[in-house]
Amino acid sequence: MFSWHDLGPLIRVEQLLNSTTYLSIVADQVHPIMLMAYPNGDGFFIQDNAPCHGARIVQEWFQEHEGDFTLLRWPPQSPDLNPIEHLWDEVKRAIRQLVPQPSNLTELDSAIHQAWCQIPRIIFQHLMESMPRRIAAVLKAKGGPMKY
Repeated sequence: MFSWHDLGPLIRVEQLLNSTTYLSIVADQVHPIMLMAYPNGDGFFIQDNAPCHGARIVQEWFQEHEGDFTLLRWPPQSPDLNPIEHLWDEVKRAIRQLVPQPSNLTELDSAIHQAWCQIPRIIFQHLMESMPRRIAAVLKAKGGPMKY
């Protein structure tokens, strides 16, 4: 996760990401960060429409904590607007430039964390600032393909 202010922690998921695992990440990792970053409950949280995000237990948890932050609805079958994908591209570019390349999972995990921590603040701030324009482009295209 990330916000305009900072990058959140990377959480390595060693098993299939199902609704129970996702809920534990949201409850144990995301929620405390949101409470600390937005103590007045004025933060926004977005997630795409991955099946584990829409599970009943996850949605019920968000309803129970609706005063802590606002969960923005993600339009079904929308173009991928999730700004974190751009940060993953930054990480992938950094990993591809490594010489030598990571040769095992431990080295890869370390390289990913290092690349994540080195993403310049201006990159994720620009991504956050671009969200109103992205949403406007989706609305203009009526949810269809767009050039953004």
